[in-house]
Amino acid sequence: MSKAGALDLASGLGGKIDKSEVLSAVDKYEKYHVCYGGEEEERKANYTDMVNKYYDLVTSFYEFGWGESFHFAHRWKGESLRESIKRHEHFLALQLGLKPGQKVLDVGCGIGGPLREIARFSSTSVTGLNNNEYQISRGKELNRVVGVDKTCDFVKAEIEIGDGLPDIRLTGKCLEALKQAGFEVIWEKDLSADSPVPWYLPLDKSHFSLSSFRLTAVGRFITKNMVKALEAIGLAPKGSQRVQDFLEKAAEGLVEGGKKEIFTPMYFFLARKPHSDSE
Repeated sequence: MSKAGALDLASGLGGKIDKSEVLSAVDKYEKYHVCYGGEEEERKANYTDMVNKYYDLVTSFYEFGWGESFHFAHRWKGESLRESIKRHEHFLALQLGLKPGQKVLDVGCGIGGPLREIARFSSTSVTGLNNNEYQISRGKELNRVVGVDKTCDFVKAEIEIGDGLPDIRLTGKCLEALKQAGFEVIWEKDLSADSPVPWYLPLDKSHFSLSSFRLTAVGRFITKNMVKALEAIGLAPKGSQRVQDFLEKAAEGLVEGGKKEIFTPMYFFLARKPHSDSE
């Protein structure tokens, strides 16, 4: 997991966007959304630009607050967030039945936290597919730090051209799409359903944890003021506070959505393409 500090956060803010253009990028990103006058059709038409701007703007915040693995995990009582994320990545490797020397593709890999953990756990070579240049460059740097740069790499490519995911799909629709694409679904489950610790708890301001201090209300207050100070003295680009603000709103929305069980970020399915007689 990442141990990014304040200077790492400041230097990474904006990703590949020129530091002098971060504020205008924040303006453009916000204008894609309804609350700022944006239209859904415009978001769909400019999906790639919107997604790249988002990840350029927020990746360093993600790494600073959450770590290198940008996902949630089933979590036992007494288990830290970091431990649960590692265990989930080991679970994925075991479900795939990975063997030493195999080659694996991680589609939508972020900065490669799961990629590195799975590669080391299973002694495999993993290639991450991503369409964000900054996340790839950051991922390559972290690969070198932990010594997997010879076996793990990244490829830049468009993952979803056109419309991405404009709507939240029901799990039944996901299964139907898998089957229509020719996959055999071995098993599937919402892993959050029986998690002793709610997946959204680390983001809930009413919860306090020393092991995830940066995600608590106190930790987020400190981060907010730190970003304000870094921006004021010129170490962080103008617009950084606004990025922190819309991430704060996103966290609040995730907690509310989780409590109301509107969606799950942990729907798991194991699927495979059946072998044909000719294979």
